[in-house]
Amino acid sequence: MSAGSAPLADAAGYTVRVVADRLGLPTATLRSWNRRYGIGPAQDRPGRHRLYTEADIALLERMLALIGAGASPAGAAAAARGPAVSAGDRGKLLDAAFALDSSVAVELVEAHVRAYGVVRTWDELCRPAFADIVARQGGGENCIDVEHLLSWSIAAVMQRVPTAAAPAGRAVLLACTGGETHSLPLEVLRAALAEEGVGARMLGADVPTVALAGALARSPGPTALLLWSQRESSALTSAVLAGIDAGARVLVGGPGWDAALLPPSVARIGSLAGAVAALR
Repeated sequence: MSAGSAPLADAAGYTVRVVADRLGLPTATLRSWNRRYGIGPAQDRPGRHRLYTEADIALLERMLALIGAGASPAGAAAAARGPAVSAGDRGKLLDAAFALDSSVAVELVEAHVRAYGVVRTWDELCRPAFADIVARQGGGENCIDVEHLLSWSIAAVMQRVPTAAAPAGRAVLLACTGGETHSLPLEVLRAALAEEGVGARMLGADVPTVALAGALARSPGPTALLLWSQRESSALTSAVLAGIDAGARVLVGGPGWDAALLPPSVARIGSLAGAVAALR
């Protein structure tokens, strides 16, 4: 430090001005983050400054790194308290998955969701991790168990995202077609919609067309229905027609629909962000 600089700290810690200078932030920002997110000194010291510890500063540095990578201040504050995550860094997640350590995998995915949101977590972390596992399977490695554990871990995180209230007088239904068991993309979509304040009714995997018709009949007002099919054999036009007959706006997602001939009113969804935009 130069001779004219403020002293670093007394025995208890650092003043807000010293920390602001060290991090290159306005003191007002630090005080706001301390008040809103609890980042900073927790103790009240009547008549004296509240002092930051090295641990407080390390937390702030992690928060700033997350914000620099695109996280919101609120998301960065929440994620800074969990395991360190960088946007799209799937190395630790793959290590946990191959170790069959679901607790660490859940913790890492959850931290990424807190920092960067559901859509970025799916597109930048989860899908690339699955692609790496599939590539290793193609190279002869037996790691189907790893794929299943990772899928379960991601679903567990998405199910923790609270469901938003359904819009008054209208409904969003998410369903896999009959025979389709790959429901993870719909779990992710429900969570992404919830982040946007859109409530969706999740019907889950392997929904027979007759059950889908019953759900549509019970839905109030205008309904948007998204049908997921991973495989061509489960791309059931009967499910699409059930939605149309019920007056729903029908959207389809998943590679199963690629070769299907569908009515022109049916919208094909090619990405998670596209699905959120269409249903928002």
